[in-house]
Amino acid sequence: MIIGVMSDSHGDYQAIEKAVNKIGTVDLWLHAGDCCTDAEFLRTLSGIKTIAVAGNCDWPNPKAEVEKFIEAEGLKFWLTHGHRYEVKLNTKLLVDVAKQHAVNVAIYGHTHILENKHYGDILVLNPGSVARPYVGAPSFMKLRIEKQVVTVEVLFLP
Repeated sequence: MIIGVMSDSHGDYQAIEKAVNKIGTVDLWLHAGDCCTDAEFLRTLSGIKTIAVAGNCDWPNPKAEVEKFIEAEGLKFWLTHGHRYEVKLNTKLLVDVAKQHAVNVAIYGHTHILENKHYGDILVLNPGSVARPYVGAPSFMKLRIEKQVVTVEVLFLP
């Protein structure tokens, strides 16, 4: 299974389109918020199932969920924007909550900074920002899952 992951697109449809064109074939898209309504554009453009959560810039939107748990290829994924878990300070609270929920992969955004790190058995990922990175070029991720092993590829936009 191949999963595309992006976050913090902030209404930049051009960046979303570039990411879709660059990534190739995926089975699922995950969007970690800011702006979660961009996920509808992503779904329409790619024609691929897209799961999104709301971020701190998505309010008020009473229909938007702020976190989702997803099962894929025998792994449990947690998708959250991260603003409720103090991720701009560190990922300690995020990792603690991931442990409480027996998550294999925690995906968040909010910081606009890439992260691809294991904390014990939990893989913590932040795709950076596809539109407004704080450091470096706009980025997103391509996850390959085979036999319950996740391989992460970071992709950059020009």
